[in-house]
Amino acid sequence: MSQAFVKEGDQSDDLPERPLGERPNYVTPEGLAALRRARDELSARRAELSKVRTREDPQLKLVERDLRYFEARVDSAILVDRSKDKPEDVRFGAEVELDGDGGRRRYRIVGEDEADPACGRLSWSSPLALALMGAKPGDRVRWAGPEGEASAAVVCLRYP
Repeated sequence: MSQAFVKEGDQSDDLPERPLGERPNYVTPEGLAALRRARDELSARRAELSKVRTREDPQLKLVERDLRYFEARVDSAILVDRSKDKPEDVRFGAEVELDGDGGRRRYRIVGEDEADPACGRLSWSSPLALALMGAKPGDRVRWAGPEGEASAAVVCLRYP
């Protein structure tokens, strides 16, 4: 339908929901704590805003949308705690030091909500993390990087 025939009030200004993804929601203990903090902060913010704003207020809608996301992420979280289980190969939660073309780098394999590659936290579902799964120190891994195929040697690993 042409926009010329749509009344101003007919357009929906609802925010789209934040995508939850199809993959399992694995989290580290720190990741679960961060999700819970975000949920609790948003819940408190919603309580504050609902005292002074109407349900149609865009700011309140944004907070409610984000709160639904974090509630769903907390509810679907699958906690993986390696504090007692310290495998000899790379698995979720591992901190891995690699030696590759870009020099030595250290990464920790974490949940999707925890990921921040610039800070060394890789989502478990990223190409590099998937290539690392099962590797041991001394192994060389290959993966499809942003600039083509890349490889690196696993120098060491630990579980914090």
